[in-house]
Amino acid sequence: MTAVRPETMAQSAADLSFPPGFIWGAATAAYQVEGAAAEDGRTPSIWDTFSHTPGKVRNGDTGDIAADHYHRYRGDVALMKELGLKAYRFSISWSRVQPTGRGPAVERGLDFYRRLTDELLEAGITPVVTLYHWDLPQELEDAGGWPHRDTARRFADYTEIMARALGDRVGQWTTLNEPWCSAFLGYGSGVHAPGRTDPAATLRAAHHLNLAHGQAIGVLRANLPASAQTSITFNLHEVRPLTGSPEDAEAARRIDAVGNRIFTGPVLDGAYPEDLLADTARIVDWAELVHDGDLAEISRPIDVLGVNYYAPTVVSMADGGAGAGTTKNDGHGASDHSPWTGSEHVDFHLANDDLTAMNWAIDPNGLHTLLTALAASHPGLPLMVTENGAAFDDYISPEGQVNDPQRIAYLRSHLDAVRRAVADGADVRGYFLWSLLDNFEWGYGYSKRFGAVYVDYSTQRRIPKASARWYAEVIRRNELPTAGEQE
Repeated sequence: MTAVRPETMAQSAADLSFPPGFIWGAATAAYQVEGAAAEDGRTPSIWDTFSHTPGKVRNGDTGDIAADHYHRYRGDVALMKELGLKAYRFSISWSRVQPTGRGPAVERGLDFYRRLTDELLEAGITPVVTLYHWDLPQELEDAGGWPHRDTARRFADYTEIMARALGDRVGQWTTLNEPWCSAFLGYGSGVHAPGRTDPAATLRAAHHLNLAHGQAIGVLRANLPASAQTSITFNLHEVRPLTGSPEDAEAARRIDAVGNRIFTGPVLDGAYPEDLLADTARIVDWAELVHDGDLAEISRPIDVLGVNYYAPTVVSMADGGAGAGTTKNDGHGASDHSPWTGSEHVDFHLANDDLTAMNWAIDPNGLHTLLTALAASHPGLPLMVTENGAAFDDYISPEGQVNDPQRIAYLRSHLDAVRRAVADGADVRGYFLWSLLDNFEWGYGYSKRFGAVYVDYSTQRRIPKASARWYAEVIRRNELPTAGEQE
């Protein structure tokens, strides 16, 4: 029996329903699932280089084979259809379609995404394309990477390739997935590729990712039908001060600035927040970094904002602001270098002791707070939960099944948070479970399982977990089960 919140006991089936047309999906990312790392013209991305560097990824794991989705996509699409998914969010491997990050496309790489898209459409599943999920072509990193302004221009060229290749059959496009991770974990703490630890490079990368997004929106608008929808996906931090003290309130303000508003400010409001600029003025010259016209480009209108949420962020000021903080509980991996550029003197805490296998606190109220806060601050902007899920220590039972009641409880509570946000006025259009498949979990390698479908990596056998069947029933009914149906 999974846990049910007491207030849920009194809810009727009607109270638990989602709006008509609500989009139910699941998501993956290219490097995490595709494999085929050196096939059909694909060249290394920064994640190939990073994962092959000793000591960077747990157990020396790499994405060379991953879940072998490149070869098994037809079976995976059949699984999606069996589960009743309405949409599949996947990312493009930039170096598979434009190996050097410059010049013409490789048709063999494009053909994979054409085949995948056609397979989805034939199954009645809407393809949702993410252009960038952290796998920059290595040659562009060698030329300077995201801290280098030209990388944004290269991204616009790549976007045009993809829009022309898939624009006749894909109607939903996301430019970037979690640019905070690309900038602050890739160039700040170094726990993600390319593994650099340079505070100034981190902020430069953040601006150029924003610029790349804006330029890509312009390219998509110029090459896609007017009916196409554009978006960007943020992993917004639901920041809370540990106590009611002024010092902890200041810690929360600083982390909100460098964790959220460094992206939402320019993308949604057309300006970087003044407090962020002040916090980081000693690190980078923003007047030199931001060129005339950049903010107008970055703030091109989008149709949907993607929201990724896993856990809240609880902070306090370390040593009154005088000493270095500890990021052990910030949820982003261990490093001697803080990703919180300009606010390294902040401590991070767990919100509670109900944890996933990632040591992330389970708190669905954080998702409700994020969605309703966005609805209040940006009324009229449709929202989409583009990632939400949990890793647990899944295993195959003697009967050949994977029973994961903890994940079912997690999903139920978070879907209820989405439902409550909709009831409170948030225009949430859909929900994408992370993830469809167990996969390469970045610096954790294959040690963490987020999938609704279990992958036996030795055989590549797929086994839908109990949570996958539960999710399929939610999709079929477009509502959550009542308390009496939680067994």
